Amino acid sequence: MAGAGVAVVLTSALTAAVLAAYLFSRHSLLRPKLTRLSGALFFDILRVGAVGALSTLQTTLTVALTTAIVAVAGGTDAVAGYGTGARLEYLLIPLVFGLGAPLVALVGTNIGAGQHERALRIALTGGALAFGMTEAIGLAAAAWPQAWLGLFGDDPRMLATGAAYLRIVGPAYGFFGLGLCLYFASQGAGRLLWPILAGLLRLLVAVLGGFLVLRLTGSLPWVFAALSTGLVLYGVFLAGMVASGAWFGRPRHRRPWVPMSSQVG
Repeated sequence: MAGAGVAVVLTSALTAAVLAAYLFSRHSLLRPKLTRLSGALFFDILRVGAVGALSTLQTTLTVALTTAIVAVAGGTDAVAGYGTGARLEYLLIPLVFGLGAPLVALVGTNIGAGQHERALRIALTGGALAFGMTEAIGLAAAAWPQAWLGLFGDDPRMLATGAAYLRIVGPAYGFFGLGLCLYFASQGAGRLLWPILAGLLRLLVAVLGGFLVLRLTGSLPWVFAALSTGLVLYGVFLAGMVASGAWFGRPRHRRPWVPMSSQVG
């Protein structure tokens, strides 16, 4: 297991080295140099970054605590099946990042220019794209769970638990992608309260709800149903708040739809 940790550290260090080499090369548009540190800039960065780190912590904490619940219910084989299935959920993050990273700049630029309606339209369009991609993956995993699980083992208990997880939680992956994409958009808006609340809602439903249904039924599928419900609420709650204009502290006033191309410039 130590090899996995070493691999993460080495690949992260290699990535940082490659990016730093480009940043200091003659091809870079930026010219880094030593300068006096600014407290105001630290505040601007941490105002979004430190709060945004809570979202990552919530996701990791949700998986860690639900892993403990699965372990109590089904033992190590069940943990192996759940962990293998949940790994697919983690792999959705870099996929959505490809959409979410540009949204940070697009939403932030349009809000800075006073184009609130356009910023909302961009965010919701990105969220819809993320929903479509991640939902397709989730439905495929639910339909053919063995195609993913079989890459990691052939233990019957592991396969049975992993298949149950993917069949129940996989169809909710689209809502995870939707919420995650809108989390990136909220970074651009500088409004991270709603993503944090959405993540907290997911955490409570998945962990507390999973624990309660396990105590009541003793059934792992009901635990997975709680996880699925948490993902749905995460995406729906955040999408609803963003669409309502919560970024701007007021209800969204609807206007006639205007093509984005006509607003350029």
